[in-house]
Amino acid sequence: MPIDFAHWFNLVGACLLLSFNHVFPKSKLNSIASVLTIFGVIAHIGLCTIDFIMWSFGDNDLAREALGKQIRTTPSVLYPFVIVGPSLLFVGLTVHACTFIKTKTMAVVTVIFSAVSVGFSFFILKNGIVMFLSCLIFVSGLGLLLFQNKNKDFTQKISISKWKRLC
Repeated sequence: MPIDFAHWFNLVGACLLLSFNHVFPKSKLNSIASVLTIFGVIAHIGLCTIDFIMWSFGDNDLAREALGKQIRTTPSVLYPFVIVGPSLLFVGLTVHACTFIKTKTMAVVTVIFSAVSVGFSFFILKNGIVMFLSCLIFVSGLGLLLFQNKNKDFTQKISISKWKRLC
């Protein structure tokens, strides 16, 4: 049986997103966002575990359906690991991004729009391709926030060094 690369990438990616808790400035809002992000990553790990188990059934549709029914009828698994929990990852990262709404409006709007698109594609459309594309846009928006921060620091250092040479 081949390796389930999609869910491995999802699992590793979610864990790597924990680093965003250390990148954004420290504030009360970002402290809340950090907690949401941590809970979201934990839930994503649970969701990936469920998906790995589903994938392990291979062509056994009856077993997969039985597990799906069990999950749907068990609120203590359904809500924290399938419905609410993974959404917290996107909510937490979006709240982090909102810190920059005044200075990096376009990147923040990209993050907000794509976070909503991820939820819409998962819960309403149930379309994996749209969800994947929404996730790519989401990560791009977060990347723009990080790139602009580093770029700004770099240009400030250049300006300071030019000023020192002129004096």
